[in-house]
Amino acid sequence: MLLSLAELRLTAQDVHRAADAAYDRSLLGALKSIDANVSTESGGLSVELPYRLFEFFELTASGPVQYRVATADGLVELGSADLPPPPEALKLGVPQFYDGTYFGSPVRVAAYARELDQPAEGSASRKLVIQVAEGTQSRNEFRRTFVRRAAWASAVFLVLATAACVAAVVLVLRPLGRLSSEVAQRSPGELQPLPDEDLPGDVRPLVEAINEHMQRTQALGAQQRMFLDDASHQLRTHLTTLRMQVDFALRERNPGEVHATLAALGEELQRATRSTNQLLALARSESADLQPAQFDALDLLRDVARQFLPAARDKGLDLGVEAEHLQAWGDAALLREALANLVANAVAYVPVGSVTLRAAADALGWSVVVEDTGPGLPAEFQARAGTRFARGTGRAGGAGLGLAIASGIATRHAGTLRLERGGPGHGLRATLWWPRPPSMPEN
Repeated sequence: MLLSLAELRLTAQDVHRAADAAYDRSLLGALKSIDANVSTESGGLSVELPYRLFEFFELTASGPVQYRVATADGLVELGSADLPPPPEALKLGVPQFYDGTYFGSPVRVAAYARELDQPAEGSASRKLVIQVAEGTQSRNEFRRTFVRRAAWASAVFLVLATAACVAAVVLVLRPLGRLSSEVAQRSPGELQPLPDEDLPGDVRPLVEAINEHMQRTQALGAQQRMFLDDASHQLRTHLTTLRMQVDFALRERNPGEVHATLAALGEELQRATRSTNQLLALARSESADLQPAQFDALDLLRDVARQFLPAARDKGLDLGVEAEHLQAWGDAALLREALANLVANAVAYVPVGSVTLRAAADALGWSVVVEDTGPGLPAEFQARAGTRFARGTGRAGGAGLGLAIASGIATRHAGTLRLERGGPGHGLRATLWWPRPPSMPEN
């Protein structure tokens, strides 16, 4: 509609200019005819009017035609003396067209000036001014008729175009309506891909993106169901063991056996508590929103080392930190959880020796390393390391979640967890690396 109105306005302006150009040529013809019949040979100013031309011109203009022939000083003039003067000074030999009012009626005037061969009697000026005026009724009617026809044509085109657009939109959106009804009728558990046949080409990318999102949601749901099954089995095992030990203690009459059972019960409770905490940490590492910020990697390593220092001393392990102050970027709480699980594994499974924590940075990112001098990982377990509830031989005391938690947190940071042989062919080196954000330059 806005384009149609703009086009109609441009058409009206073009018609106005075209009508003025056509009618002004008639005015100029009448003016030239008068000029050709002006004479000063008799001493005064005389004009022989072309009456036949005026009659034809009045028929074209649909009204009377006025004229004025006068010297520039106005002392000698013929015709209508009250014709509106030109808005600008006339140049010799150059006609000027302008609009004005003559006795309350709008007129179009053509004015022209030239030099006289000799001055007219009664005036010292040798400059002659000729004006011809006609009413604007005829040209205005011509304009209105042309613009009215253009407006009707634009209105008809606009109605037809609107109807075609509405029909096209209804036709195009009909498949989307069917798709919307199908999605609304689905149950919450239905995550099958949406059909994309009979859909407009520009809608198919959206449906494909939704299908990919539902596939990821379906995979996540399956992963969560598997996690719940494994977690329930793990916790159920701890609870069953605890129940058996309590029943045994209640039946036992020997104080020594009861004390040993209570000690075993305490150890099982400790393992159950650790498994529950790890399960909660694993769930949080997969679902919690990342809150990256700048932190000091050395402070992070020292904090984790202080947490496990009593346990390391009880086993006679050398737990230390080898790092300098290093500014890193990431979710410090999640990274601390990952590092704590790596250190806990090292302290739990290294019988003697040392556990060392390090931090490093390069142009690509940052890394934290936990290296021990223990037995390392069995070769058959190396490929499954980082999988939930995966435990190697000789590691029956754990739940198999520590490496899974560290690997999941590394993935959340778009990084990786690498497990390698440590030292000169012995021990284990666990490296958690995550990349530097593109907007953050190297320190």
